[in-house]
Amino acid sequence: MFISLPSRQKAPLRWAVPLLFVVLWACFLMFALLPDPQQQRLMLDWGALSGGMAAPSEWMASLRDGRVLRLFTALFLHADWAHLLGNLVFLLIFGLSAERAMGPWRLLALFLLGGAVANLAAAIAIGTPDRLIIGASGAVSALIGAYLALFPGAKLGVVVPLGLFLQFVKVPAPLLIGIWALLQLVFTFIGPAFGAVAWSAHLAGFAFGGIFALIAKAGIARRMRRKRGF
Repeated sequence: MFISLPSRQKAPLRWAVPLLFVVLWACFLMFALLPDPQQQRLMLDWGALSGGMAAPSEWMASLRDGRVLRLFTALFLHADWAHLLGNLVFLLIFGLSAERAMGPWRLLALFLLGGAVANLAAAIAIGTPDRLIIGASGAVSALIGAYLALFPGAKLGVVVPLGLFLQFVKVPAPLLIGIWALLQLVFTFIGPAFGAVAWSAHLAGFAFGGIFALIAKAGIARRMRRKRGF
């Protein structure tokens, strides 16, 4: 008879989400310190642009001239404080749990690839060419999709205002995330009335994150077994 003893090693440091948090902050602070003309130039040089990536010939041209890299660099540009802080909050809420299960390298790959796919979807979906697409919303949406695939039975805490009091309640994650995804779908069609938000990028990132996590689940399970000494 053989008995597998769980490892007594400490849990590895989760560094991917803190690293992304610091890099997103640093990029925004450097951007905010620039004069307005330089800010506009930076966004035009490094942000993703709609149009020009639907056909295979356009893809080859974007690979040759390096435009495809904008799908990644656009993730680290934000228009204002509210845009940045909203993404950072969701990065911490869903990213830390996802990193604990996936490991830092898978999480970084998910963030970058999911964000690039989301920006590409927005670039194709937006009818008007040369519209600027910036922000990490698509990448964060990929983390939300991965979280749902990895923890379908999880519950999320919500603060509900009840008159003069605030009540903390736990709600199943699939319900809250499902409502969020449904809103993204609705806003994809009526989004212009709510401002210049690439709702289609949120949906594409969310779908990519869920698929990525499901494909990686076998590797994640092996990683968890090794971490526990089995």
